[in-house]
Amino acid sequence: MTSYKINKTYGEINDKIKKGDAVVVTAEEIIDIVKEQGPVTAAENVDVVTTGTFAPMCSSGVFINIGQFKPVIRTTKTWFNNVPAYSGVAAVDCFLGATATSEDDPLNKLHPGEFNYGGGHVIHDLVAGKKINLRAESYGTDCYPNRRIEKTITINDLPQAVMCNPRNGYQNYNCAINRSDKIKYTYMGTLKPGIGNANYSTSGQLSPLLNDPFFKTIGIGTRIFLGGAQGYVTWSGTQCKKDVQRSLNGVPLTPAGTIFVMGNLKEMSPEWLVGQSIRGYGVSLSVGLGIPIPILNEEMVKYTAISDDEIFTQIIDYGYDYQQGISKSYGQVSYAELKSGFITIKGEKIQTVPLSSMIKARKIADLLKSSIKRGKFLLGEPQQMF
Repeated sequence: MTSYKINKTYGEINDKIKKGDAVVVTAEEIIDIVKEQGPVTAAENVDVVTTGTFAPMCSSGVFINIGQFKPVIRTTKTWFNNVPAYSGVAAVDCFLGATATSEDDPLNKLHPGEFNYGGGHVIHDLVAGKKINLRAESYGTDCYPNRRIEKTITINDLPQAVMCNPRNGYQNYNCAINRSDKIKYTYMGTLKPGIGNANYSTSGQLSPLLNDPFFKTIGIGTRIFLGGAQGYVTWSGTQCKKDVQRSLNGVPLTPAGTIFVMGNLKEMSPEWLVGQSIRGYGVSLSVGLGIPIPILNEEMVKYTAISDDEIFTQIIDYGYDYQQGISKSYGQVSYAELKSGFITIKGEKIQTVPLSSMIKARKIADLLKSSIKRGKFLLGEPQQMF
């Protein structure tokens, strides 16, 4: 068992938060603190480090109970603003996925595969308090005779709306290029031919899972900032990988861990849940996510002090390789290089394009920091580690 000079518990840190005595800093602020004080002193002085990210997270959605009608209905098909939701759940429950697309999108009629509106936009409109057209159908049964309903609703008319995202907060991700001679439209954005640009989508040193690379403090029950409200980590995310290549500091060099998260959509904000139309790909939802990392010991403070020049990712070709399942790397770059605006590939200077917002990531980390310092956000001790 590893012996540490500093040892804190969740209970001790939460007691300090309740009293207003907790020392809370962001994942960018802790970098200089550790450089100046060293890990042991920093771990003694700092209680919580806050993180943040804001980017498209396709594997997101909402479980919605639309409420019962007279006569009663067991829905088998449901639409919100003509965006289909999955209704094979129960009487008036359904799941609206972020990437579901409108069945009458005028853009798609002009350009097949292009969409102006979809599930991500419906979710944004719901939390913004906008009016939504709800339509549902059924084949009818003796106990549920109603076959069709249609009405205009707002989020306040829904008995329950629970955000339920199977895969959020990717721990590192590819830098995407296009080596082909044709423009490519991907979920990583528009990629110019002949390596005309390089796109990436991680907030680097602020990214939640990069500040706890071995999931020492993030598990089932971890309380998080989700969509502008308090939510929870409820399981490991789909496509979660732990057995990956890592740098000497433990940070994965390729896409690795993910988390399954949940929260009350009715408490969330349109600022932190924004529908996205990605050309040539479809619809997505940009999600604001932040996780407080408790500084239990000097090991955790070392992890949170990771900086952009120590975090690396792989350059992957989305012009051909990715579609064929080929994972060949065309080089390794740091997030410091990516955030500089240019990287060098084969001697050529290539412009970089972020899909994630550093401005919003910093705001999330600051909001989380303020909320904890005011005693409004307590740490959720994991009930089971991944």
